[in-house]
Amino acid sequence: MKKNWKQWGIRAAAFLIVIGISYFVYRIRDQVQAYAAYGYPGIFLIALLANATVLLPAPGLAVVFSMGSIFQPWAVALAAASGGALGELSGYLAGYSGQVLIEDTELYRRIYPWVARYGGWAILLLAAIPNPFFDLVGLAAGILRIPLWRFLLFCWAGQLIKMTLFAYAGALSLPWIFGK
Repeated sequence: MKKNWKQWGIRAAAFLIVIGISYFVYRIRDQVQAYAAYGYPGIFLIALLANATVLLPAPGLAVVFSMGSIFQPWAVALAAASGGALGELSGYLAGYSGQVLIEDTELYRRIYPWVARYGGWAILLLAAIPNPFFDLVGLAAGILRIPLWRFLLFCWAGQLIKMTLFAYAGALSLPWIFGK
């Protein structure tokens, strides 16, 4: 009985943290791009904040694309992938908390079996492609109780692939377009 109260408390706290982070990032979304002036730590922070929102749009890939032409693209990708993977913890925590309200959506019902069957490999694949619905993958991983380290590792690897492509695309195309 005591264990149930402790587990319920952890889940409630995780849910409240997710709500708080999502609200905070949504409120400051217009100021987020100013953090790019801080170099790699700014890119890390932008990616963290952009991925910390649950089902709310936030800038992120555009900053990685443009910063790839200013800084070393591989370092931009590394900073953005690390921040992005940590930011995706909000979706994972929401799923782990058990306070998920979107389990009845068609898209969630399509993603959940993939994550249940392929685990980390589904997380890696879906993190590597740009899609605004990756939060649903995190929710499914949290609900399935995929170990946190495994979720972070596969999410980071997928984010690294995606961020590398965007950083190098910016590095190769922006100077060509703008003649620098």
